[in-house]
Amino acid sequence: MADPAFFCPLSHEGILAVRGPDANKFLQGQVTCNLNYLHDKHCSLGARCTPKGRMQSSFRIVQVSDGYLLAMAGELLAAQLADLQKYAAFSKSKLGDESHAWVRFGLSGADDTLRDLGLDLPHEADSVTQANQLLALRLADGRAELWVPVEQAAALQARLASQLAEASLNDWLLAQVRAGIGQVLGSTRELFIPQMLNLQALGGVSFKKGCYTGQEIVARMQYLGKLKRRLYRLSLADEQLPEPATALFSPVHNSSVGEVVLAARGDKGIELLAVLQEDAIQDGRIRLGSAEGPPLSLLDLPYTLDTDREIQR
Repeated sequence: MADPAFFCPLSHEGILAVRGPDANKFLQGQVTCNLNYLHDKHCSLGARCTPKGRMQSSFRIVQVSDGYLLAMAGELLAAQLADLQKYAAFSKSKLGDESHAWVRFGLSGADDTLRDLGLDLPHEADSVTQANQLLALRLADGRAELWVPVEQAAALQARLASQLAEASLNDWLLAQVRAGIGQVLGSTRELFIPQMLNLQALGGVSFKKGCYTGQEIVARMQYLGKLKRRLYRLSLADEQLPEPATALFSPVHNSSVGEVVLAARGDKGIELLAVLQEDAIQDGRIRLGSAEGPPLSLLDLPYTLDTDREIQR
């Protein structure tokens, strides 16, 4: 992995914008997070679900002066935009792909660099600070994101490069895996409900906000406690990086017991996030790709699940 202090262009994601006087009302009925908790100093993770509670996309959402910006996997953006536009027909909201308007950088150990840019970002998770049209966001593990208008991007990247090592996207994703933050990608679209990615433990699901698409299924899963699959972190002593949605197997079943969510190369092999059945975790014998595939070992996540705390949002 790269040195602790580094920056990384986040070219794998795009920006979906929802702007206009009805942006809050419109999005509130579409996403899992509570937009009323957002303001110019606080962002959130979130997801958009099908009526059956399956995640079509996951994102980090930021409030701006006239609406919201959602950063999500670039491969999902066009489909999400087209689908949302169908529901926005009678809303005073303007939706668009603003990926071309922003360049985003991931930062690790770079608070001094942010301060040099006039961005004194608090350490609390999901904090936001703004200055000179720049946005800085704090992630739960201490890393940060820097969102830059495209016209400032070249000069800003040169400035970052003069102070920090440039890391690969793998290094950024490895930190994401270690932070236990799953993500919906093209191959995992509609595979998971939010609790399968532990999104409720990361502040990305509100159980107090009222109705949104898929809300009934998501709430029932939380209150009735019937979730049998959830996100775990594992390691793999292999050189080939597994693709998202690769099946995992265990002797406790004759069929797949889960899927890879996100994977990255670490110092001693591969680390990954996967959604797995509880009985397979208890058995401990988990294999990649087939019942005879390479074995995986369970690693800790940096947070705990607490249903009572989670339903207070």
